[in-house]
Amino acid sequence: MSQGDADTEQKTREVTPEHKAAMIQGRTETRVVRHYLEVLDGVRKSGGRRRSKETLQKKLAGVEQELESADPVGRLHLTQERIDLQKAIEAAEQSVDINELESAFIDIAASYSERKGISYQAWREVGVSPKVLHAAGIR
Repeated sequence: MSQGDADTEQKTREVTPEHKAAMIQGRTETRVVRHYLEVLDGVRKSGGRRRSKETLQKKLAGVEQELESADPVGRLHLTQERIDLQKAIEAAEQSVDINELESAFIDIAASYSERKGISYQAWREVGVSPKVLHAAGIR
């Protein structure tokens, strides 16, 4: 056997079932954390109270009606409001159950934190509530 064959033999290792399971767990936890934080970030950026799809549609109908008689500058502003309302309606249609995401996050957050070295303070600074962190066992 040549030196090259010995080097190749040493470099190729078989992944154990335990290692595969750990990789799957890591990917799963990361996916849960990412999804939860993205939703939190969206909620934080939208600010204020949530408007229902019906409320948004009523507002859109009012804007459409105002557009008919608006002066050019008013039409410009109403057009932008119409675009914003249409986007908000689309987002409302793709709503996510935050309680379900929160529950999944609580189930894995302690393990993820320990594995990645994430502190309570870091979670708080990205918007995770103390109540959720407590439920997850992160103090």
